[in-house]
Amino acid sequence: MIRGTAADGEIRFFAAYTKDTAEFARNAHNLSPVAAAALGRLLTGGVMMGAMLKNDEDILTLKIDCDGPIGGLTVTADPKGNVKGYVKNPDVDLPPNDKGKLDVGGALDLGVLSVIKDEGLKEPYIGQTILQTGEIAEDLTYYFVLSEQTPSSVALGVLLDKETGHVRHAGGFILQMMPNAREETISRLEERLSGITSVTSYFEEGKTVEDMMDMILSGMDHHVTETIPCGFHCDCSYERTAEVIGSLPKKEIREMIDEGEDVEVVCHFCNKKYVFPVDVLKGML
Repeated sequence: MIRGTAADGEIRFFAAYTKDTAEFARNAHNLSPVAAAALGRLLTGGVMMGAMLKNDEDILTLKIDCDGPIGGLTVTADPKGNVKGYVKNPDVDLPPNDKGKLDVGGALDLGVLSVIKDEGLKEPYIGQTILQTGEIAEDLTYYFVLSEQTPSSVALGVLLDKETGHVRHAGGFILQMMPNAREETISRLEERLSGITSVTSYFEEGKTVEDMMDMILSGMDHHVTETIPCGFHCDCSYERTAEVIGSLPKKEIREMIDEGEDVEVVCHFCNKKYVFPVDVLKGML
């Protein structure tokens, strides 16, 4: 992931190549093609928005509650390029949309996007917008304008290999106009963006996120100010899961022991399984 500025600070940009991140999620959750595309897009948007946080301890959560068959998605990210996420219904299957593409909008349908920023204050910041298209990039663009009053352009893409079903390419960018942006700069950028149809088509040509920003921001004196490694990272562990079980009421732990079977806990975010034998449960009690 890269971040930088252009046009004398009138524009700031973030761009990320997230093939490995999206493929890890697809494999870990055994996602259907449309679920892989939806989660891959939200993970890409999340990792770039996480880089906008100010402090290392801050956490961003993107949550979509929707009426569509996918049921909803959740992604969390931090400023260090770590991101994780899951979908409620990983098996959702829909025919292609009228453009012949994976029908992410149909999988989500009507719903609400919540952006939650935990910045160490008493209460986290929560911004909510109604889903506009369910295609995620447009919904994040709408969120930035409505909730943060920041004119933005968000592009996200996930391309799956038709034969293997694996993620072939994934990535995107976020371009934002700063308060000092002139109309001339805005018009120039809008003209450049009008020619972009798909971010994954650039990656298919062997181009990098730097190449993509060079093309969009050509002649606008753009500079990459930071390069951040990014990837799917879940901070779950046996110890943390044991703490959760140990914090349950004693009555519930006794009931688990009385059943005489191992307790299996599965992490929502990475699908990793943790097994606690009866003897361990007795020790917790």
